[in-house]
Amino acid sequence: MNAIPAVADVPEQQSDEPAEARGTGWQERARALAVRFGPAVWCYAVLKLIGFTVFMKLLSFSGDYVKKHPRFGGGANPWDVVASWDGWWYQQVAEFGYHPALVPVPGGPVGFNIEQNSAAFFPLYPGLMRLTSDVTGLGLYGAGMLVSVVASLLAAAGIYAVVDKLAGPRAGVIAAGIWAIAPGSGAEWALYSDSTFVALAAWACYCVMTKQWVAAGVITLAAGLNRPTAAALIGAVGLAALVELWRRESGVVRPLAALLLAPVGLLGYVGWVGSQMGEWGGYFRLQHDAWLHYFDWGQGTYYAIRGVLLGRNDYPFAFPVPDLFATLIVLSLPALIVLMIRLRPPLVLTAYTLATIVSVLGSLGIFGNVSRYLLPAFPLFIALAVAMRKLSWPVLAAVLGTGAAASGWYAGYVIFELGVP
Repeated sequence: MNAIPAVADVPEQQSDEPAEARGTGWQERARALAVRFGPAVWCYAVLKLIGFTVFMKLLSFSGDYVKKHPRFGGGANPWDVVASWDGWWYQQVAEFGYHPALVPVPGGPVGFNIEQNSAAFFPLYPGLMRLTSDVTGLGLYGAGMLVSVVASLLAAAGIYAVVDKLAGPRAGVIAAGIWAIAPGSGAEWALYSDSTFVALAAWACYCVMTKQWVAAGVITLAAGLNRPTAAALIGAVGLAALVELWRRESGVVRPLAALLLAPVGLLGYVGWVGSQMGEWGGYFRLQHDAWLHYFDWGQGTYYAIRGVLLGRNDYPFAFPVPDLFATLIVLSLPALIVLMIRLRPPLVLTAYTLATIVSVLGSLGIFGNVSRYLLPAFPLFIALAVAMRKLSWPVLAAVLGTGAAASGWYAGYVIFELGVP
């Protein structure tokens, strides 16, 4: 079943021209795709390019990246920064593969009892890096950036498709633009798996909305091979499939297929890591004891916000500027959630967004990364896009353009150089 069916809705034009003059089927399809998704993709790409340029300029002006280790926000050139931190790990996986292990670290820092291992990073994105490198001849850095940029464009198209179905094409274009300048959007054009995940999540939600259940299950399966946060998407797709089974509007086989396919990727990878480590819960132990990242029912978020509000750094992974932005984002969430629910979006969007928020705020991690961790929660932008569609295009250009320039700082420089992405 076609995963992107919208072009089928475009009526076939009758013409007296010879068949060869009208072009081949794939040309017509490409033209239909360009007409439908072109405005949203171009809006996203232009805004993202503005923000990325500002980010690179800020790195050049500061020069701090030269003083840092290439693995930790440094490099010989400004653009090397976007390949550091997690990007270094993804390159290791793409080049050398996995060697899952639980190696104790005697006398290590408090909470870090296991040696960090690349098995914490899911295989889809580094696999695409390696495949792209082999096909194009690019190095792993260039291949990873190409995958991220292309995935971000597919994500913008997916966000457009979802919002277009709910509120019309103008709101869809604006939503794609908002995602380009969102807090945490600096990870979209970097050696990070965020853009790939959002592309999969957006199209999985769209497939559920259009009752393409098998496609939704397959896409969610792929998302489960990309990031552990796919658990929120799996739950949302599974819940929507259960409701559909109860209603019997799509029969039994297709919703059941989605329900069964959705968790296979995530469970398969976690199970494989556990089997390689000789401990079925090995992946979760690695996250807990090597990365200090685990679900703690919101205690870490509480202590971080309390520390920021009181002007203290008495909580794990304290980074003042990123943490201040993270606190402002968390405080804005209730309003954004209410505005989203007020629009009565489909169940899959509501469940996916709320589950994503709960998983982010309920987990211990680097609090300053809340902006990046919430990047997949694109349905929060729908109410903003609906409200902004009343603005004229020149006003929208001014608002979004200003946000794009500012995002080079708050979504790029702050995360990569003033914090740990």
